[in-house]
Amino acid sequence: PLSLADTLLSHNTPDTFLHPMGATVFVQPLDLVKNRMQLSGQGTKAREYKTSFHALFSILKNEGIRGIYTGLSAGLLRQATYTTTRLGIYTILFEKMTSADGRPPNFFLKAVIGMTAGATGAFVGTPAEVALIRMTADGRLPPDQRRGYTNVFNALARITREEGITTLWRGCIPTMARAVVVNAAQLASYSQSKQALLDSGYFGDDILCHFCASMISGLVTTAASMPVDIVKTRIQNMRMIDGKPEYKNGLEVLVRVVGKEGFFSLWKGFTPYYARLGPHTVLTFIFLEQMNRLYKTHILDR
Repeated sequence: PLSLADTLLSHNTPDTFLHPMGATVFVQPLDLVKNRMQLSGQGTKAREYKTSFHALFSILKNEGIRGIYTGLSAGLLRQATYTTTRLGIYTILFEKMTSADGRPPNFFLKAVIGMTAGATGAFVGTPAEVALIRMTADGRLPPDQRRGYTNVFNALARITREEGITTLWRGCIPTMARAVVVNAAQLASYSQSKQALLDSGYFGDDILCHFCASMISGLVTTAASMPVDIVKTRIQNMRMIDGKPEYKNGLEVLVRVVGKEGFFSLWKGFTPYYARLGPHTVLTFIFLEQMNRLYKTHILDR
């Protein structure tokens, strides 16, 4: 019988359920606000936005409703490339690792498969991710400095023509690292928090417990993956200054953000990031727990 973790791992991460393309329409504004906040106040302690709401309202005021959906085509392409690759790789590896007598791989192997699939999907999705970061960042620049991509395909074509094809994979290491961190953190923190809640004696194994555990899991995952995410955002948006890149590598981004903007700047954009990861995590785990329950009552106990 499939345990919760098996089912989760076989679907890898949340957005498999909320049809990813549909979910993108809801999370695009959150993505935009997160990216703007991560790029705000580069190299200074000054805060461009006081809070996520301040960011959202100022974007709405200056750029209108269309402004908060800038880069939607890139968001959709990212989901299409990342999700399909991830699920494809996961399925292939899962079948390869299943023993001849049909016994599925153990938990540890499944976690490894999940992370491998996540990282591979992230690699394939990087060009769309680069386009997304740049398109969402454009509105904060003075008109003469904007890149002005009209849609994701225009962005990909122009990046290739103007900066060379390798630029499409700029920041692929932090992008892959983030996928691995999200996969690992979600799994570990959910089962840990659920166990802790059950041990407290205040919770039974019911929907309330699953809801609280998944909210905690979303929080832990957000906190763990944000420093990697800001590195990715800054690298993918950087320009060449006198023929040299703004940042040499991810480590330099971390050192400069902490040194010039303060340690907690690594978590800029926490609210919108949690707002998009939280519901995904909650819905996934609640859905899975219910599926497990049905499976147990209708199939195992007959």
